[in-house]
Amino acid sequence: MTKMTKTFARCLLLAGLASGTAVAQDTTAPAAPATTPKPAELGLAVYPGSGQDATQQTKDEGECYAWARQQTGIDPTAPPSPAPAADAPKGGAVKGAARGAARGAAVGAVGDDDRARDEGNLDAGEGAAAGAAAGAVRGRRAQKKAGKQAEAQAQQAAQAQSTASKDTFKKSWSACLEGRGYTVK
Repeated sequence: MTKMTKTFARCLLLAGLASGTAVAQDTTAPAAPATTPKPAELGLAVYPGSGQDATQQTKDEGECYAWARQQTGIDPTAPPSPAPAADAPKGGAVKGAARGAARGAAVGAVGDDDRARDEGNLDAGEGAAAGAAAGAVRGRRAQKKAGKQAEAQAQQAAQAQSTASKDTFKKSWSACLEGRGYTVK
């Protein structure tokens, strides 16, 4: 540790002590749940194939649960991690406004013959402004729709990841129990 790092760590410790809060580093593995979930909670059926009694089965399930957590790094009782932020497209309103302005200017230019008698018709500048406004609205709508689709896809991916993790954990838990003489389905 450098002198600056040590000083910073001491300041944090003193600040914690001064506020009445203990400051400690947690270097332990994640704590096991207070009670081991039953295999049925994860969709597993366990049958004692070697005549184990209920007490032995509960003990074996707990030990195998801990072993499977250690082997896979997965805790099926932990809440699922939040879905990652979706990469929604940006600039929909600006792009839509630019397209609308170009279309509006073209329409206004065709309709404008530079005579005073055509009052009420749009010239190129007025057409561009009207087109930009309409295009911005359309572009923003398209951007919102794409953002919602990206969010739904991110949620589906997170759900698939959670299911795959639980399946991996169940395989590991089952392997341990089968190694101890249980039939697991």
